[in-house]
Amino acid sequence: MDIAVFFTGMMMSLSLIVAIGAQNAFVLRQGLRGEHVLAVCLTCAVSDAILITVGVTSFHTVSEWLPWLEPVMRYGGAAFLIWYGVKSLLSALRSNEALAADSSLPMTDLFRTLIACLAITWLNPHVYLDTVVLLGTISTQFTDSQGSFAIGAILGSFVFFFALGYGATKLRPMFERPAAWRVLETLIALVMWLIAFKLLAGT
Repeated sequence: MDIAVFFTGMMMSLSLIVAIGAQNAFVLRQGLRGEHVLAVCLTCAVSDAILITVGVTSFHTVSEWLPWLEPVMRYGGAAFLIWYGVKSLLSALRSNEALAADSSLPMTDLFRTLIACLAITWLNPHVYLDTVVLLGTISTQFTDSQGSFAIGAILGSFVFFFALGYGATKLRPMFERPAAWRVLETLIALVMWLIAFKLLAGT
């Protein structure tokens, strides 16, 4: 186990997941209502684990078949990270966004809740870019430690979703304040630029 690579995977995974989005709002809502929290958190985390595993294990093999793919995705991934960092920084500087959850809706059964959760997760094109393409590309920089990277990224996903779902009551007052998201978005921007630099440097 390469600890440095493990934490790189965890940091990268967390940086991508924590962005404000429908999936996080859905998990937060379920946590606030105390409704199917375990099932929802597990569904989101396991979905991420599957996609991260596919990206880390398959992207390197595909890049061996298509040698031009790795550098194209590496530079493309770096460009995306730079753009994402700029977007996060601009959001930190001028946005008043906050993570909101509608807790006034009537209770839904487990089946409908899981269908909604799966749709929000698997029908979102960004999830494939983040997990399969982006994390898969970054993992190729750690040829001998891809397992450590994948474990770190997967653990980061589990930690975030369960912390959000079960800590929703305590987290909501903090993240309803735009200032909290500004700090978070600034940190995300810095992490994205650091990873982009490493991709461009090939290290």
